Amino acid sequence: MSPGMIEVAILTPDPAHGDHAEVWPPVLARLQAALAVQGIRAVPTPWVEHVDDASGLHGFAHVLPLLVWNYHVDHARWLRACRTWDEAGLPMSNPPAVLSWNSDKRYLARLAGDGVAIPHTVWSRRLARAQLEQVFETTGADELIAKPTVSGGAWKTWRFGRDGIDAVLARFGQAADGGDGDGDGDAAEIMVQPFLPTILDEGETSLLYFGGRLSHVVNKRPLPGDFRVQETFGGRYTVLAQPPAGALALAERVLAAIGGALLYARIDMVPGADGRWLLMEAELIEPDFYLGVDPGRGAAFAQALAERL
Repeated sequence: MSPGMIEVAILTPDPAHGDHAEVWPPVLARLQAALAVQGIRAVPTPWVEHVDDASGLHGFAHVLPLLVWNYHVDHARWLRACRTWDEAGLPMSNPPAVLSWNSDKRYLARLAGDGVAIPHTVWSRRLARAQLEQVFETTGADELIAKPTVSGGAWKTWRFGRDGIDAVLARFGQAADGGDGDGDGDAAEIMVQPFLPTILDEGETSLLYFGGRLSHVVNKRPLPGDFRVQETFGGRYTVLAQPPAGALALAERVLAAIGGALLYARIDMVPGADGRWLLMEAELIEPDFYLGVDPGRGAAFAQALAERL
């Protein structure tokens, strides 16, 4: 380590899972490059090595869970790790309590209760035909989206019309009631929302905040024929010079509802058919900051972390 460099840890995926193996190293490299400018050396370490014992993280000036991209496939262990880190009093951003809360998308219901606009959402432990048909009737949507409340990166996300109800019931009818045999039985519920066609034409817009300050805005659009905006599915990212006014207002409302001194936050949203912006996700655990298109290449994040240190 160069003299004067401060060491921080960046938690990385479980090496036992091969998913994202080719995607996260370049993201790590961008983070390391940005932090190095501020005299901060970022050391990668798998999060699963610190689940029940946080002593291996005590030597770092700060701990960043920015690459724990597969925590959702072992959610029970993730919650246990968050408790361990909290009890150990690690200097961690975002705080373990936030990491735990944000790992289950039922947090959206709480934000909605605080006045944050989200798509019409139904939460269910066991999906039923009548329930799905009711969502179609209530929303007037041609298609719906169903996914576990504990998920990430479009994992187990289904887009379907009325003719796809049987397939969805076969897939999710028992998934929230003891698991589906592949280790994700701790996903307590399934969430169902109307599919928003605006994501095909206008994409999803993300506002990146570091230290409470807006850094950059990125619009993400899916490949033709797809609806997923993630890079792993060919999503195309474009930085916007300014956030749309309605998007900025929603992001500020979301952050106010969450409260607390967050080091980083990515607020993802989509305009509805009526033009009103709707919150899709508030990513507070392991969001990609899209530094590849960030004009500052992560300088704002590095500065926010340096200020916290």
